[in-house]
Parts: sequence; C-alpha cells; structure tokens
Amino acid sequence: MAEEDDRERLKSALWFAVGQIVDEECLRRNRNATPQFIGALTEMVWTQIENVAIDLESFANHASRPNITTEDVLLLARKNPDLQQIMGDFVNERKGVREAKMGKSKSAGRRR
Repeated sequence: MAEEDDRERLKSALWFAVGQIVDEECLRRNRNATPQFIGALTEMVWTQIENVAIDLESFANHASRPNITTEDVLLLARKNPDLQQIMGDFVNERKGVREAKMGKSKSAGRRR
C-alpha cells in the first residue's frame, strides 16, 4: 500500500511539474492548453519514465550489478548519438572534477 501511495505522490508531482512547464510555454507563446492536454502529456512522460527505469534495471542486471551506473545510462542513450555525446561529456567532466578534488586532498595530506 505504501508503494502505491509513493507512486501516486510521484505522479502528482510530475503532473504539477508538467503543468508548470506547459503554463510557462503557453504564456511565452500566447497559447492555451487544456487540463486534458496536460494530463495526457503527464501520462506519456510517466510511461517513458517507467520504460527507462525498466531498461536501466535490465542493463544493470545483465551486467550482474545490483546498482545502475552511468554506463547503463549511456547505454540507454546509444540510439541518440547527440544525447549520448552530451551525456558522455558531462560524465567525463564530473569525473575530472572528482579526480581533481581527490588529487588536492591527497597532496594536502602529504604536506602535513
């Protein structure tokens, strides 16, 4: 029952977020969107999120890992080379930042 409550809260939060984005775009473009449109768009996004989650779990399971990693996410993006490139660049940038921090903390420890 708690899992169903969590699911409904997440779906409500998604509906709210999608509604805000649609409202902003409607104001920017001087258009209107019906609540039915927002509801249908929310359902479509929810379905996509569920499909992505299933795929990511499958990739991790196939690699005999209990956790989803960045490699799984990059594998998911393989059919969209531009997205995969952007995501790969972001991952590499974050790894560089993390390594730089680790290097600084190791060199600071040596000075003592």
